[in-house]
Amino acid sequence: MWCWPKRIWVIIHTVYVFGLLDLVQPHIRPLWLQKLARLFPRCRQYRQELPAVRLRLALESLGPIFVKFGQVLSTRPDLLPADYARELSLLQDRVPPFDSDVAIKVIEAELGKPLDAIYARFNPQPVASASIAQVHEANLFAADGGVGQKVAVKVLRPNIAPVIDQDLALMAVGARWVEWLFADGKRLKPREVVAEFQNYLHDELDLMREAANASLLGRQFTDSSMLIIPAVYYDYCARRVLTIEWMDGIPVACLDRLRGKNIDLHQLARYGVEIFFTQVFDNGFFHADMHPGNIMVADDGRYIALDFGIVGTLTDYDKRYLAINFLAFFNRDYHRVATAHVESGWVPPDTRVEELEAAVRAVCEPIFNKPLAEISFGMVLMRLFETSRRFNVEIQPQLVLLQKTLLNIEGLGRQLDPELDLWATAKPFLTRWMHNQIGIKALWKTLRQEAPDWAQMLPALPRKLNALVDEKRQLEWRDAYVHLLRTQRQQNFWLAVIALVLLAVFVFK
Repeated sequence: MWCWPKRIWVIIHTVYVFGLLDLVQPHIRPLWLQKLARLFPRCRQYRQELPAVRLRLALESLGPIFVKFGQVLSTRPDLLPADYARELSLLQDRVPPFDSDVAIKVIEAELGKPLDAIYARFNPQPVASASIAQVHEANLFAADGGVGQKVAVKVLRPNIAPVIDQDLALMAVGARWVEWLFADGKRLKPREVVAEFQNYLHDELDLMREAANASLLGRQFTDSSMLIIPAVYYDYCARRVLTIEWMDGIPVACLDRLRGKNIDLHQLARYGVEIFFTQVFDNGFFHADMHPGNIMVADDGRYIALDFGIVGTLTDYDKRYLAINFLAFFNRDYHRVATAHVESGWVPPDTRVEELEAAVRAVCEPIFNKPLAEISFGMVLMRLFETSRRFNVEIQPQLVLLQKTLLNIEGLGRQLDPELDLWATAKPFLTRWMHNQIGIKALWKTLRQEAPDWAQMLPALPRKLNALVDEKRQLEWRDAYVHLLRTQRQQNFWLAVIALVLLAVFVFK
């Protein structure tokens, strides 16, 4: 386990080697500290590289946790300039596998049996390796004791939690320094970003959570003509071990192999868009790590999704306002975009709608002058996030993963079919969804959902109404009684006053 002084020194050395101090020095808030930073020597090794490239290289050199942090930052163009966001999106996990003997010990410790009693066959050579876990090929036992179902066994890296916690603690300290040192530090909310990243990483450390995510997605796409989700074998799963159905397919990035199998790439691109909008608006639960490394294509032309550690969820409230915003963009109704942002609470309530509308129009109008097939919806979002800074737009945490997934889906769709018209593919879906939410169908659906509650409440309704009437009558009686007492007290008071006056007249007469 690394010690803090050594790790801090590694970070300081990395900042020096990649010239990161030059990137932040103009933004340091105390003037004396800014002048002090200019006195530090400069390393010339990476001086020829662009600033965004230097930042990406520095994060890669710091290891897998910082790589993942950079990947998360790449989805926040509301916090970073667009060129930095694009460069950080190129970050990849390049981590060598750990010893297979260690993986076997983890499996046996988690499942409580020797390996040969768990799997009929187990390949000690990993087929994939990343910063959090690695994957092995294996077979379960058949009913007759022979070799049965082929499976993929995902094993968490040993002792990864302390390493993650240490780097996260250093990031938390760094976030406080960013708030103090930089003029824009508080607006960037560095502590909230690190906390969000911490939750995201800790979710990935529990493979039972990934198993549950895969099961839910599998139920939502049962018998789907577009997407296959591998089955989960819970008897062979634990916190550090995940066993799922083995999937044979062609990596989605291998276009020549897909063409060789006569896969319709145009249809495949449309499937990607439909799957995304189905997950987001119909289910409110979506796979949020849809990069090409996690997607394959089956021989029958369906997508195969893998790696369910990162998922996103949306409430009905989120879905409705997202649909309103998307449709308003499609119809170039910028006033509705602005009012939807105010209604949803994404901008401060005192925001001038006309100013926000004008800013949105300035971003979108030049884009809409292009053919629809050439418009990047992901780039529209990035430009809007840049514009939103002056309006203090609060990007909702649940929408960060959504934006990242949309960028992945759009990039994948354009790779498969450069002529893909994302807008034309999505608009009919959103229009149909809005009609189902607002029209007669939505009313009938709501009535059916509420029917069990109505069946329980209706028989008791007369009694409850009677109790309510009785309660109201009792309140009226109580008020009348209080009024009567108050009247009697007033009468008694004046009678006493009159009696005292008469007594005084009689005595002093």
